[in-house]
Amino acid sequence: MNIAIVGASGAVGQELLRVLSQRKFPIDALRLFGSSRSAGSTCSFAGIDYTVRLLQHGTEDFRDIDIAFVSAGGGVSRDFADDITRYGAVMIDNSSAFRMADDVPLVVPEVNAEDALSRPRGIIANPNCTTIMMVVALQAIERLSHIRRVHIASYQSASGAGAMAMQELQEQYAQIVRGEEPTVEKFPYQLAYNVIPQIDVFTDNGYTKEEMKMYNETRKIMHSDIAVSAMCVRVPSLRAHSEAIWVETERPLAVDEVRRAIAGGDGLTLCDDPAKQQYPMPLFLSGCDDVYVGRIRKDLANPCGLTFWLVSDQIRKGAALNAVQIAEYIISKGL
Repeated sequence: MNIAIVGASGAVGQELLRVLSQRKFPIDALRLFGSSRSAGSTCSFAGIDYTVRLLQHGTEDFRDIDIAFVSAGGGVSRDFADDITRYGAVMIDNSSAFRMADDVPLVVPEVNAEDALSRPRGIIANPNCTTIMMVVALQAIERLSHIRRVHIASYQSASGAGAMAMQELQEQYAQIVRGEEPTVEKFPYQLAYNVIPQIDVFTDNGYTKEEMKMYNETRKIMHSDIAVSAMCVRVPSLRAHSEAIWVETERPLAVDEVRRAIAGGDGLTLCDDPAKQQYPMPLFLSGCDDVYVGRIRKDLANPCGLTFWLVSDQIRKGAALNAVQIAEYIISKGL
């Protein structure tokens, strides 16, 4: 395969390179693209240094590209989609630009891989990281009984806002220890020693765009009438997101059958032994591929309800790994 990565110097672009290497993805040629800020820099892959090219209109840079991974923000994706797909490249887009477009599939391979095969515009959208993590777990439960509704409280790490946000959190802690006023640029407020109940901007209904993404994307991915309500919160962990989830199913489910479904589910690892204080935590799961699930129990407020806790590395499964899995799937089907 001839592969391009747009946004190669960013956190997700760098993770894409790691995932492609680790999974021994079949690459014949690799082209890296970036903004004027990163163009001319180099990135190493498989022992070779590649120069990051400037992404420009009106070139033939994508003429012989098979798959282009794009992770440079919604504006870039919208602006350059035609350039990238003009000669037949499949664009796997990590931004929100096309997620809800009727003619663009929104894909989590463990849930709806087949959707990736119908892509009239040559674009496949990678969902929001919090949605990806959740639907991998929900799909295992959906196979037992249809999920009517789900409530989510997310606990999202600094890395969800990018590499500079991670640096800002680390620097805030250091500044506070030194008795200095902490720098606040990447978040609405100081994140160190704090939690911020806002991710993205607010919409007219009082929910943030992040919360509405979980509502809309879940229904599209699962092809379901599932009702979704989310509260998304930024917390001062460095990497990997967590979610507390309450689901209501059509029939009551026993905890043991849900545990078995999670343990046997694609892309899932069961980590659930309360007696030994074993449950997923972001501190220990950064860099891991799976969605880790624990604290599975009956919802005391709903006879058809369950509640559980999950953690996953949102840069990895929530972005880069999911995109590579999409690419692997369409290659297995002959593109």
